[in-house]
Amino acid sequence: MNNNQKDRFQTVWKQLTRFFQNEKTQKNARVTYQVIWNLTLILIIVGILGFSFAGGVGAGYFAALVKDEPVRSKEDLKKDIYNYEETSEVYFADDVYLGKLKSDLEREEVSIDKVSEYLKNAVIATEDEYFYEHDGVVPKAILRAIYQEFSNASVQSGGSTLTQQLIKNQVLTNEVSFDRKAKEILLALRVEKFFEKEEILETYLNVSTLGRNSSGRNIAGVESAAEGIFGVEAKDLTLPQSAFIAGLPQSPFGYTPYTQQGKLKENQEPGINRMKTVLKRMYSNGYITKVEYDKASAYDITKDFIGKTEMPSEKYPWLTYEIEKRSIEILSVSLAKEDGYEEKDLENDDLKDQYVALADRKLRQNGYKIYTTVNKKIYDKMQEVTKKYPNFGYDKTAQVVDPDTKEMKTVSEPVEAGAILIENKTGKIISFVGGRNFKREQTNHATSSLRSNGSTMKPLLVYGPGIELGKISPGSVSANVPISIPAGKMWHPGNYGGGSYTGVTTAREALKNSYNIPAALFYMKIINNRPASYLEKMGFSTLTEGDYSNPAMSLGAMTNGVTVEENVNAFGTFANSGDFIDAYMIDKIVSKDGEVIYEHKAKPVNVFSPQAAYLTLDMMRDVVNSGTAASVRNRLAFSSDWAGKTGTSQNYQDAWFVATNPNVSFGTWLGYDTPKSLQGTYNGLEYNKRNIYYWADLINAAYKVEPKLVDPDKRFEMPGGIVSRSFCGVSGLLPSSSCQKAGLVKSDLFIAKYAPSRADNSFIDGQYVSVGSKRYAALPQTPGEFTSGGFMLNPESFGDIGLKYVDDPGSVIPGSEKSGGVVGTKAKLNDNGKAPDPLSITISNEKITWGLHHEGDVVGYRVYKDGKKVASINAGENLVYKVSSGGSYYVTAVDIVGKESAPSQRIESGAKKTSSKDDSTKDEDDREKDQIADKDKKPDSKDENGIPDKEKEKETDKNKEQEQNKDKDNTDKKDPETDKDKDTVNDQDKDTDKVEEEKE
Repeated sequence: MNNNQKDRFQTVWKQLTRFFQNEKTQKNARVTYQVIWNLTLILIIVGILGFSFAGGVGAGYFAALVKDEPVRSKEDLKKDIYNYEETSEVYFADDVYLGKLKSDLEREEVSIDKVSEYLKNAVIATEDEYFYEHDGVVPKAILRAIYQEFSNASVQSGGSTLTQQLIKNQVLTNEVSFDRKAKEILLALRVEKFFEKEEILETYLNVSTLGRNSSGRNIAGVESAAEGIFGVEAKDLTLPQSAFIAGLPQSPFGYTPYTQQGKLKENQEPGINRMKTVLKRMYSNGYITKVEYDKASAYDITKDFIGKTEMPSEKYPWLTYEIEKRSIEILSVSLAKEDGYEEKDLENDDLKDQYVALADRKLRQNGYKIYTTVNKKIYDKMQEVTKKYPNFGYDKTAQVVDPDTKEMKTVSEPVEAGAILIENKTGKIISFVGGRNFKREQTNHATSSLRSNGSTMKPLLVYGPGIELGKISPGSVSANVPISIPAGKMWHPGNYGGGSYTGVTTAREALKNSYNIPAALFYMKIINNRPASYLEKMGFSTLTEGDYSNPAMSLGAMTNGVTVEENVNAFGTFANSGDFIDAYMIDKIVSKDGEVIYEHKAKPVNVFSPQAAYLTLDMMRDVVNSGTAASVRNRLAFSSDWAGKTGTSQNYQDAWFVATNPNVSFGTWLGYDTPKSLQGTYNGLEYNKRNIYYWADLINAAYKVEPKLVDPDKRFEMPGGIVSRSFCGVSGLLPSSSCQKAGLVKSDLFIAKYAPSRADNSFIDGQYVSVGSKRYAALPQTPGEFTSGGFMLNPESFGDIGLKYVDDPGSVIPGSEKSGGVVGTKAKLNDNGKAPDPLSITISNEKITWGLHHEGDVVGYRVYKDGKKVASINAGENLVYKVSSGGSYYVTAVDIVGKESAPSQRIESGAKKTSSKDDSTKDEDDREKDQIADKDKKPDSKDENGIPDKEKEKETDKNKEQEQNKDKDNTDKKDPETDKDKDTVNDQDKDTDKVEEEKE
């Protein structure tokens, strides 16, 4: 500083000193100080008051926002926070995992100790870095969020902790408002007060929405994400995998690697970039090292994504839908009972619909574990057999309504299939086949499709109940000829093929060969006892009142039909000694907390006595061993004590085979969805064999998986109270000496108290004539040369065989050697009142032949040579005469009252004269024939029972031949179905009348 500057400074300083020392200046300074100080105090006071006012207003505003929010207890908060949907899981038998049921959101709960540390750290670093430090909220973050909101900043960082996010997702809504935010803060503080950090984190990990899995299903919770994206459990997630999942909550469907179809997206960059952001935050917060960060960031996460995975509903469609349906039924009843209703109250459709909807929602949200009875290996094998089976039959066209356009359209329908395997003693459904192609047709043909069960109805409705009621036994006799039964209008059931008429037959033979007429006649004996009530006891759920009185029910003509499950289940009644045990598939249902909320308990229903059940089984054994199902024996890979029944519905629209052994019952059905005839060969097999072979292939597959289940060591055991008795084969009564001598004695099993006790009196001595294959009672005027001695069958003495419904009583015992010379007394020929017309004869190779006379009353023929009678031939023999020497021949016809026709044309024969020995024989024959021609002579000698010696010899020889043939047949185990024609006759199981007639 120079001298001038110093002088100037001193001058200014002196002036300032004088100014402040001036009295006026000092006075003014004091006043100014006071003013400034007072103003400062005022500003401080106003600031304090303003802040207090603002705080009060803010507090009041916050209080106003949360005034409607109740003060929640710990229990209330826990209930709300843990109230998240969890997908129900399904298991095969023996706890074999099947999969998850279909739901809107798939979730699987996991405890915190089973989650990878990488994943926990990744979530905290990404979503809430101060998680372990705050008490539910972070004020700084909230103020930042408020500032951004009021300033309309372009970057909205948010201010929610994990606790707040949990409250928003589980308790409140996603509404963007101060009201919701205020409640969120208040509840977050209370949650932090009541719950540990690990509990909060565990719940957050289970509720977070995390995009889609490899099936295209929406998922929530880290366990579902780990399994659905990487195919591992949450505890086994790697660092890159953990970072990928932790990044998903910000934009679940933007970052997810899968489409709705379960396919991998083409562009995976958004998810990968988000994963790298998570890794960076983990590194910044000290959760991983620089080396781990670099390695994880460079990792190709796309190679860990699993390919498309089939859901259970895709791999096991019929099974999963059946499980869902049955589980919903069970839960609906359980929920209704919880609300004070009884099961019968659900017969009200509105109430039922209400609880079914509630049960459906709970099934998909409450994380139940559903355990079933279905054996996975057997089920898989049966589906494989069905897929490969080559003999179902031809596809056929059908007219159906298009569900979209509602117009008729033509489609091609394949033969469909249904099958079910049930364990007898428990009712467990071991396996089933719902159909051939779920994508084409979703109907479960084993459990839902209603069809006529044809002759499989016979043991259930006719023979089982008939035996139980004491009206039928295996040896009971019935007519097996054309009949007419009044049923509204006249019903004419017939055996398929228009034949198989045997005159009379036993119940055992009728069931074995599936004769319809005896079944209908046996049913008429018990129809007033309402035998359909036995079907009710055996689980038939679709019966109508008309089914109780319809005679055609005996052949399976139900109004609505029956499912394969119900039909097969009923057969198990016989195997269970007469107790019906309802089939079931759901073994138990367990809540996610481990509480068993349902467990199946069998409730046996007594239907038949053990004796009636066994006798029905024993009859059905014959069906399998030598009857209409005998062809199955050569197809089985094992031997078991099977008893069963084939069945065919009207017009061959349904083919059935149901059989039971001491362990299991198994049945198959084939048919078209739009009913059409199955008849005709395919790959050389008729429809009945195609079904039986399918049955065999399926049960063989089950046997390979569980041989002890399918092929038990034991056989059906005969209970006490059953005896073996002989009976007369035309009446079912104790055999008389006449029946014995007629060769008509048979033996079979009976319930002791219902064994025959009355002697047969069905026979009287008499004479008969034969015309073709039929026999008729001789009249007093009938020439003795054409009659035979035998036993006359008196219909009035055995009306129990159903003669009142028989169209022609004379047809009951046909003219064949096996009937032992027996004929019905009402089987008579009526004289037409005139002599027969002349015959026309021919000669060839020295044999004179002619045909059966066109007039029905002709009973025999006389042959004349050179005007002398040389032979009498009855109308039941071969109409041939062998010429032994030359001469002029003609033939006459003789009717039932002895009128003789005029001679036929004469035929000259130039046959050489026989040798003396032949002449001698011829003379002897001529003498015998002359004796026959003499009407005044007595008939051939007879034994003491009135049987002609020659007839007796003839009958004895025939009986021996039949026994030999029978033994041979049994030895060879001849298959009665190997002959196509016989198949058509024997295994046709309903009458030939129209369905409309059956349902009258």
